[in-house]
Amino acid sequence: MGFNCGIIGLPNVGKSTLFNALTSTIVAQVANYPFCTIEPNVGRVAVPDLRLKKLSEISKSVKIIPTQLEFVDIAGIVRGASRGEGLGNQFLAKIREVDVIIHVLRCFEDSDIVHIEGNVDPIRDVEIIETELLLADLNSLERRAVNMNKKVVKNKESKIQLDLMNLILTTLREGRPVRAISSIIENRTILRTFGLLTSKPMLYVCNVEESAVTTGNIFSKNIGIKAIVDNAINVVISAAIEAEVALLKNESEKIAFLMELGLLETGLNKIIRAGYELLQLITFFTSGPKETRAWTLNKGFKAPQAAGNIHQDFEKGFIRAETISYADFISCGGESKAREAGKMRIEGKDYLVQDGDIFHFLFNV
Repeated sequence: MGFNCGIIGLPNVGKSTLFNALTSTIVAQVANYPFCTIEPNVGRVAVPDLRLKKLSEISKSVKIIPTQLEFVDIAGIVRGASRGEGLGNQFLAKIREVDVIIHVLRCFEDSDIVHIEGNVDPIRDVEIIETELLLADLNSLERRAVNMNKKVVKNKESKIQLDLMNLILTTLREGRPVRAISSIIENRTILRTFGLLTSKPMLYVCNVEESAVTTGNIFSKNIGIKAIVDNAINVVISAAIEAEVALLKNESEKIAFLMELGLLETGLNKIIRAGYELLQLITFFTSGPKETRAWTLNKGFKAPQAAGNIHQDFEKGFIRAETISYADFISCGGESKAREAGKMRIEGKDYLVQDGDIFHFLFNV
């Protein structure tokens, strides 16, 4: 599994349409009224990576196994969700379980589609959702801080946690999300135990009309500015176009359709790239006659941790890694020729994995 994304937003902004298109399914009900999605829909897609096909051709692999990405379509959130409005508590709980939040924003005018707030204003919509997430975090952390205060006298580690809680509480009371605290990175391990919604990486997806998909519009441009301020990333897509692409079964038809619209890639590809950037992920490969497979790893992780992605015993018994870069593997025409050309490296426990590395791990059982 690569990572999972929770798709959120106000009702009727295109969440379910986008979910269906991204996962090429029709499981998420699409309707012109709030809360047509009650139970979250879950879909998995293969992460597209052209390198897989080239590696498999050289290795003559029987099968290709790409990394999987999970999308969770969470029902629309409204004002008062942090107090339980619109089934808010149920939906906010689902957000805590995902790695990345995809906030779909309506950035198009259409009198036939009801907007729950009466008019189109994506900046206001961001602030509504962000406020509810902030309030949910504030309520949760204030309760935890009270309990932590009682432990501080006896436990030094509790003092560290309480100091971090107080820093976060100050930030939340100022109306800023946890992800805005630049110094929080060094305490990320402790932070994860807090389960805070506003600490999660945020991706704004601007759902624009078809005519604006290549250039964006005034709505999406304003969101682009806000994304910089909010330490988030934004992408521009058209859920309507993605829905049409999803209906095309032939890859060449999809490419031709996108080219006619002046697009180089699908919205799915844009979202995946943004997700990898937000989470600072890279891809490494294993490739041989049996299979060529992609694996996802955090940037900055070392060879033993990469081995552990395959099996935890590989990390525990790690000895060394035989490593070939993707470029060398392709230019040499495979593992044996790369070895003959001196392009295979023997790397130890301190080796920082690079995107595109092809590994063969040696380990003790």
